[in-house]
Amino acid sequence: MTSYEFFISLRYLRARRKQVFVSIITSISIAGIFLGVAALIIVIAVMNGFETDLRNKILGINSHVILMQYTGPMKDYSRVMGEVTQVPGVMAATPFIYSQAMLKNRNSVTGVVLRGLSTEDALKVINLGKIREGSVDALRDGIQKVPGLKPDIATLPGILIGRELAKNLGLFLYEPVHVLSPAGISTPMGLVPRMKSFVVVGIFESGFYEYDSTLAYISLKECQEFLNMGDTVTGIEIRVTDIYQADRIAKAIEQKLGYPYWGRHWMEMNKNLFSALRLEKRVMFIILSLIVLVAAFNIISALIMIVMEKNKDIAILKTMGATRLGIMKIFIYQGLIVGAIGTVLGCLAGLLVAFNLEAISRFVEKLFGFKILPGDVYYLSELPSQVNFGDVGIIIVGTMLISFLSTIYPSWRASRLDPAESLRYE
Repeated sequence: MTSYEFFISLRYLRARRKQVFVSIITSISIAGIFLGVAALIIVIAVMNGFETDLRNKILGINSHVILMQYTGPMKDYSRVMGEVTQVPGVMAATPFIYSQAMLKNRNSVTGVVLRGLSTEDALKVINLGKIREGSVDALRDGIQKVPGLKPDIATLPGILIGRELAKNLGLFLYEPVHVLSPAGISTPMGLVPRMKSFVVVGIFESGFYEYDSTLAYISLKECQEFLNMGDTVTGIEIRVTDIYQADRIAKAIEQKLGYPYWGRHWMEMNKNLFSALRLEKRVMFIILSLIVLVAAFNIISALIMIVMEKNKDIAILKTMGATRLGIMKIFIYQGLIVGAIGTVLGCLAGLLVAFNLEAISRFVEKLFGFKILPGDVYYLSELPSQVNFGDVGIIIVGTMLISFLSTIYPSWRASRLDPAESLRYE
């Protein structure tokens, strides 16, 4: 059975000719809460999407844990890999080589990060994203069987480069490119850079501009020969079953192998980036919550005006036996109804936009002819969105709590009203 307080609060929300201004303020309050809740849900979903997308891309092209030696290049890496894979939580491991180099194509030269990868097991640990042209297998198998290629090009070792790097150098699939190492070789004429020709066997796109414009992959064997490393590698890349246990697994590997081995996990290597994202998320939450607070002040002003206008009604209710608590409930319910309407509408609108944000962003880009997230400026080229229902719950509870707190003072003033004073001149 509905209480009389709730029934009266609903009656007070209905507009009358005398209460048009109060009704407008109430509508503005609902609109303010609607906008605040919708904006909070959309922005927090975008921030979650950014964090998840960045993490997936970073952990795609990078491993969860890397193992290296304090003393320099790792020699007995096959034995070390065997011991690492026996540690609980480790899914796969692969050796890698990391070095700086330069790529030269005709008159274009650019610096790159040269990575040597094991063609047998590297893809069990890392993910290069979309292979736009060619294939990773060509690093191992070569391209001798590709029809129409010159024999001198078909016999060159393969190199896999990012899409942006290919654009910057004007490179296409199955074109030769020169790789220069800063670690030169000694000749009678002095120290000269080490240079070798490779052929582009694949072009990948990770979706991360920084990686697509700076990374180049060659096979582990070719990298060892080119850098004159013998049978050594820079270290071992490791994939774990639970990315949030990477720190614990890295410590377990260190304890098992002992000195001179040391491990670093993805959280440690990208600590500043993810800390900045979390801080930005909190700041955006606080800033957008101000919209809800402004709407709460509108609720307070609307309720105070209703209390002033309903003096006679309140006095009559009190003379009929209504308690102070009952009078307070009338105006608390009224404020909560306003808050609930705005919250529900804002929640529905926010979720609708958040779930369809990618399609909406594409439509806006096509309509106005501009790119919302240029890949060469931002880390990502698409606007991601991920709804976390825990965050939505916090927004709903927080908004309703603010709505409730905004009703306390006006309802308390209404409950303190003196019936005799209100009805003296009636």
